Amino acid sequence: MGFSSAVNLDALCLLFLPKAAALPSIAAFLLVALTVLWFYPGGLAWALSKSTLPIPGPPGMVLALSGPAAHRDLATLAETRKATDLMAFSVGLTRFVVSSRPDTAREILNSSAFADRPMKESAHELLFHRAMGFAPFGEYWRNLRRVSATYMFSPKRIAAFGEHRSDIGQQMTESLMASMEKNGAVEVRKALHLGALNNVMMNVFGKRFDFGKGEGMELEELVKEGYEVLGEFNWSDHFPLLRWLDPQGIRKRSRRLVYKVNVFVESLIDEHRKRRQVNRDSVDNGAFVDVLLDLEKEERLSDSDMIAVLWEMIFRGTDTVAILLEWIMARMVLHQEMQSKAQAELDAVIGNSRLPTDTDIPNLPFLQSIVKETLRLHPPGPLLSWARLAVHDVNVGSHFIPAGTTAMVNMWAISRDVRNWENPDEFDPRRFEEEDVSILGSDLRLAPFGSGRRVCPGKALGLATVHLWLAQLLHKLRWIPVEEGVDLSECLKMSLEMKHPLVCKAFPRY
Repeated sequence: MGFSSAVNLDALCLLFLPKAAALPSIAAFLLVALTVLWFYPGGLAWALSKSTLPIPGPPGMVLALSGPAAHRDLATLAETRKATDLMAFSVGLTRFVVSSRPDTAREILNSSAFADRPMKESAHELLFHRAMGFAPFGEYWRNLRRVSATYMFSPKRIAAFGEHRSDIGQQMTESLMASMEKNGAVEVRKALHLGALNNVMMNVFGKRFDFGKGEGMELEELVKEGYEVLGEFNWSDHFPLLRWLDPQGIRKRSRRLVYKVNVFVESLIDEHRKRRQVNRDSVDNGAFVDVLLDLEKEERLSDSDMIAVLWEMIFRGTDTVAILLEWIMARMVLHQEMQSKAQAELDAVIGNSRLPTDTDIPNLPFLQSIVKETLRLHPPGPLLSWARLAVHDVNVGSHFIPAGTTAMVNMWAISRDVRNWENPDEFDPRRFEEEDVSILGSDLRLAPFGSGRRVCPGKALGLATVHLWLAQLLHKLRWIPVEEGVDLSECLKMSLEMKHPLVCKAFPRY
């Protein structure tokens, strides 16, 4: 009986096995099918989608996002494929579209269909899904946006912290002068980064840090590790099976880091809670953490929500200011005639008997033009940093975009397009004296902070800081190149950085 059953079972299995003669045909069919899918316009992920009319794009899988020049590589691909309006491409099983033209960029950025951001594994592990950057569009996100707009980024609050910004900028200038006297040259990146970090901490927690010891050293390490983890391309985001393996160790690093972040930020929150309990009348509500503590019940914010919001402000408020200022100073060192013109403007408005202030900035149009021109040529987020996610099916122009598609805008390509700018590769701030171009999101030829619902909420604070510190640096010092000159090589990590830190000379002007 047992032998008969085994025979019948074997016979049944053989019914479902292909005959040896059929194997080559099946293999050939699979090979043809995979080849068709691979060479489908936009690649494998688009071939597997419900899109019926293909969007122009390269076949196979695009590796550009894993490299240090993704913005340049995508711009070249779009031009080659004649797909600057909209180009489709695949990374693993993730569908992407990228716009390199203002019109389609506006459709994406201002559409309610692209109200969310794709969630990177590292961002989720680092709590950003509970902060403004990655929180899904909805009531929670709107409340965070309203609170930050009212209490962190309002014109009144930005003006109130002007003295703090000025003090930090002055300290930064003095540290650069001391470095010049000691070493005969200055590397500006470190001073700019620490100044920007202290500026954010003053806004968020109402205190400054000494980064040479204790809490300050720990904070700098946390921010540095966060940049590295978030800036690393994670293959697990695009190949679901890899998430189980975590081959790059990003999940492990993120969890180790977020534990330290929780402990550090929670200790600062507790400091403020204890101070409020001892004497509530003495609480300085200028610090954003005190605003959140006042609103925690009203807005139903948990401790983990507050940690996420505060950590994101520390994190994102530091790198953009420091990186942009380094690019600006590199351009000032390289273009001495532009530096001289800016300093002549400063001398005419301020003289040499006092320091620049926020109230001087409206009277310094050429200095503002320098910032605009640097943002045009070296946007800190050339792909507008964090992309958008289609929350439902939508059309962009004549193209059908299925829900779940990641949409990007290549602002670097748009701002270097000859169709948008005359002599686009030349650094010439004077172009903005002839044409007043808004950089706050209304003109998509130059929208380094994005546009629409997800426009950068801290753009006004960031610009106020950059304008004031640039005025202080140029007013006090003359910036001269070293013998090696200025290397403008780029490296795209989380933001578009100078590949090699700027090293130059700085001499007192008076």
